[in-house]
Amino acid sequence: MTAEPSAARLPGANALERPVGRRQWRLPGRGDLPRLVRKPARWTLLAVVLVLLAMLGHLLATSSSLQWGVVGHWFVNGGILAGLVRTLYLTALAMTIGIVGGTVLALMRLSKSAVLSLAATAYIWFFRGTPLLVQILFWYNIAAFVPRISIGVPFGPTLISGSTNALVTTLVAATLGLGLNEAAYMSEIVRAGIMSVDARQTEAATALGMTKRLAFRRIVFPQAMRFIIPPTGNQTISMLKGTSLVSVISLPELLYSVQLVYARTFQTIPLLVVACLWYLVVTTVLSVGQHFVERHFGRGESRKRSASFMERMRARQFDQILS
Repeated sequence: MTAEPSAARLPGANALERPVGRRQWRLPGRGDLPRLVRKPARWTLLAVVLVLLAMLGHLLATSSSLQWGVVGHWFVNGGILAGLVRTLYLTALAMTIGIVGGTVLALMRLSKSAVLSLAATAYIWFFRGTPLLVQILFWYNIAAFVPRISIGVPFGPTLISGSTNALVTTLVAATLGLGLNEAAYMSEIVRAGIMSVDARQTEAATALGMTKRLAFRRIVFPQAMRFIIPPTGNQTISMLKGTSLVSVISLPELLYSVQLVYARTFQTIPLLVVACLWYLVVTTVLSVGQHFVERHFGRGESRKRSASFMERMRARQFDQILS
């Protein structure tokens, strides 16, 4: 009977060898090395990030210029909250104009009419090609270009007329500047979403007896919403932050309300921190809402949902336990 080798190290065996079973010996591979040795770049980067986070936390906790007591006092101040409400109101108005106008422009660009398509293209070219701040200032000073706004027969008698300064207030100028500019960007988003739907679905719907308008409303547009919603959510968040530009025309939204306070108290940094905190709170709420809206419109999607951060962390811990 042949004797089986024992699990102990054999005399004279190479020092790098180690037994892994009753009958097998092998040299240690890359998987036997510590994780720190196997992936030095990842651990070095992790150490750098942790050090930077610690330095940032220490700066925020010990800096005398932040004055957290002042931040807490002005965070719930009535004037600041009124500016926040005005910011949300302006965001809603501008996004409504942008979404409605962008949808109309997208349909015009997809139209078979060369005139409609060219007009929509020219609109998008102009409003995307000029800075948003310049557009806001232009609408604020529109009275210098058009002193009176009139409604009547073209090249004929005037029915209704009014002063531009009285009609185009600061809020109207800000809404027009933000909304008309947003319509140019939303038109490309809507157009891309519609074009992402296979044209054969429209052909199949018309073969079943649907009109093109009914097929668009029942078949094409619901599927296009899966591709329209995510960038629209991003545009809404960008619009919320973009409303701070109207502070140049003295509209008391969130940023201008903060500027009015620190112009009196000279507490610039704490008041700017207040504005940043409110922007972060609102954008976080909008991001959560965007997540649920995307999940609602993506119910029929065949692709797997991307794992959340906590799911990835649990999976990584499970892999470490198994290894």
